[in-house]
Amino acid sequence: MIRLKIKSKLSLGFSFLFIVMLLIGGVGAFFIYRIGTESKAILKDNYDSIIYSKSMLEALDELDANKTKTSDQFEENLAKQERNITERGEKELTAAIRGAYEGLTTDNTPVRIASIRQVLYQVIDVNMQAIVRKNNVAQHTINQVLLYMGVLGSICFLLVFTFIINFPGYIANPIRDLTASIQQIANKNYSERLHFHSNDEFAVLADAFNTMAQKLDDYENSSLAKLMFEKKRIETIINNMKDPIIGLNEKGIILFINEEGGKILGLDPQQLVGKQAPEVAQRNDLMRTLLNTEESIKPLKIFADNKESYFNRETLTVSGKNEKDDTLVNLGKVIILKNITKFQELDLAKTNFMATISHELKTPIASIKLSSRLLEDHRIGNINSEQQELVNNIKGETERLLKITGELLDLAQVETGKIHLTFLKVNPQEVISYAVDSLRFQAQQKQVQLEVAPVGNLPCIQADLEKTAWVMVNLLSNAIRYAPEQSKIIINVTQKTDSLEFSVQDFGKGVDSQYADKIFDKFFRVPGSNAGGTGLGLAIAKEFISAQKGEIGLESQPGKGARFWFRLPVVM
Repeated sequence: MIRLKIKSKLSLGFSFLFIVMLLIGGVGAFFIYRIGTESKAILKDNYDSIIYSKSMLEALDELDANKTKTSDQFEENLAKQERNITERGEKELTAAIRGAYEGLTTDNTPVRIASIRQVLYQVIDVNMQAIVRKNNVAQHTINQVLLYMGVLGSICFLLVFTFIINFPGYIANPIRDLTASIQQIANKNYSERLHFHSNDEFAVLADAFNTMAQKLDDYENSSLAKLMFEKKRIETIINNMKDPIIGLNEKGIILFINEEGGKILGLDPQQLVGKQAPEVAQRNDLMRTLLNTEESIKPLKIFADNKESYFNRETLTVSGKNEKDDTLVNLGKVIILKNITKFQELDLAKTNFMATISHELKTPIASIKLSSRLLEDHRIGNINSEQQELVNNIKGETERLLKITGELLDLAQVETGKIHLTFLKVNPQEVISYAVDSLRFQAQQKQVQLEVAPVGNLPCIQADLEKTAWVMVNLLSNAIRYAPEQSKIIINVTQKTDSLEFSVQDFGKGVDSQYADKIFDKFFRVPGSNAGGTGLGLAIAKEFISAQKGEIGLESQPGKGARFWFRLPVVM
């Protein structure tokens, strides 16, 4: 059996199309040339004979009028006619014209001239009939050409159409079968096989494909037991973990859940596997909370196993490479609940201790503050300059202690969730004015200019005036503390879609980018900062703003200053 390569098949197919095109072109060119030749014969010789005859008639008219001598024009055209004889009988008529014309020298009577005219008319008639005859022949040839070309075109069309329908199948059908078989392999149907009866490269490809499928089938059967063993071992490890774990695929179907996860959900883990997590969440509030994609820094308080426990949720997204294009695709996620009950109890004890100490310290500190004021009262007695300096130091330290205890009490409220908010319709100008008026003297002492941008006609915000003003005062006092002397601070309020943004911008040394994410953490202070502070103000400010469903942030460039801002929703 002759083995033709795919390249040879393609070459034969295109050669066939080329031959068909060449055949149609050759036949067409032949008939076009034939029509052109016959048309040329019609237009040239017979037409010239008619022109010569008419010219001789005109010369006879002049001869008849002058009655003198023969015309050179007649002689010239007669000579041309004698060289242009093409039709039967035309030669005899031309000879008769020559003989009659020569007789004009002795007899130029009207009868002879009339006889010449009659012969000339006969020449014209002969050529006219020849033109009509040749035109009919040419028309017949054209009709034949159309017939031949139509028959040939129809045959070629049928051949080419049959070729177009059948020939691509020699290439496309094996590729289609190969594609279908590859899809079966992709779906793990390793029993798929290809069978091509041709003796070309596709047969070789089919053999290679069948070999590959056989090896995959052998590998699948040999590794199935190992995979089942590994699956069982992983399930055992997950079930023995003390933290609740829930695994979902990309469609939200529960793949696995350990016993601890079943306990906190109050459901049987074996009955949950294979079910849609959103359907379970419709009947289980905790599952609905776990599926919520919104990040929360607050721990989950869950009552399970007859006790109240605290958990931190951690969601791990599982990704893998797509086998087709190596892009990352989502394979599912794993929800892990870490039990932090012991740490939460310790944190709560710390918070209560801080609140108790701060509360107990406020009374003696207030007493010390009152005593320092009494020492300055001249009714009790005069004090010298050294004593006055000591009193001033006592007053300063007392104010600092009161501020620290106040911040500790605020932090205790925040951490225990006992923030009392009174939402009112607040004009943004009230917040700005309160903060500026409270710190104007402090700014003047440092020769810092407070520049308040025009508020304009801005909507009111839905906020707690006291807590919002506290945040504004804290941001502005920090700006004054870190701003260089004889500089300025810009206080601004702008509208951002459905919220108002309050901002305080100084032109000090700014905050380095490595500390920007930690600036709102409790007790954090930028290393190298010598301006005092407890590191609690910004942490409390963040909690106050978050409790009002707002946002707080920082924009800073080292050496160019910092811009602190917070946003609160407007009254709808």
